[in-house]
Amino acid sequence: MREETAIVYGVNPAFEAIIAGRRKVLTAYLNRSTAISPRLRKLTAVLKNYGIPHELVEKGKLMELANTRDHQGVVLVTEPYPYIPYAELIGKPRLVLLDNIEDPHNVGAIIRSAEVLGFDAVLLPKRGVPGALPSVAKVSAGALDHLAIAKNCSTNQYVKIAKDEGYHIAALHSKGETTVEELQRRLPDKLLLVVGGENKGVRQFILNEADDVVSIPRRGRVSSLNASVAAGIALAAFAGD
Repeated sequence: MREETAIVYGVNPAFEAIIAGRRKVLTAYLNRSTAISPRLRKLTAVLKNYGIPHELVEKGKLMELANTRDHQGVVLVTEPYPYIPYAELIGKPRLVLLDNIEDPHNVGAIIRSAEVLGFDAVLLPKRGVPGALPSVAKVSAGALDHLAIAKNCSTNQYVKIAKDEGYHIAALHSKGETTVEELQRRLPDKLLLVVGGENKGVRQFILNEADDVVSIPRRGRVSSLNASVAAGIALAAFAGD
């Protein structure tokens, strides 16, 4: 696939990419043997309505394009994903920054939760965190194409700029002295929530700069939560009105 194009696979991501209209869909490929299924028939109608060319192909072609069996019978070829410059997101009240999260599935799941819970944008560092990969779009269930995503700064730069712009920085960490419930009771007008990976966690510079290092109270015996699950709990608590 050429660098000036991108891939979206999966039924829900395909629907959302088309409906969101943020990136042009160039071509759609559908599984010939399952094209009569209700979901793919509905998708075909949407493709026709939006004037998007589509082609029925064998599943081997879909696997070749998507590089996975998890394509659900549809692959879109689109223009590259349109990231939003961080400068255009400053001022929005609810931002979430991902730090040291290397698993595309966790990235996609957090993007999905952020969109559903009303956060304004997700900030991805230029290095160290997957961007708008097809697998991220798939796990996000299409939320990737509805949410503003920035990927033009380092983690430290995101935080420094946010602090200068008056954001309250909350870093999610298992040993944080402030609980999610405590910060929820005094939610700031502008919040940048930083979520770290399961192995490395939020980097020390961010912990030092944070206004609050926030933890989720543990009442069971297991020592930690999956990164995307922990993020979902914090996102729900800090979503605001």
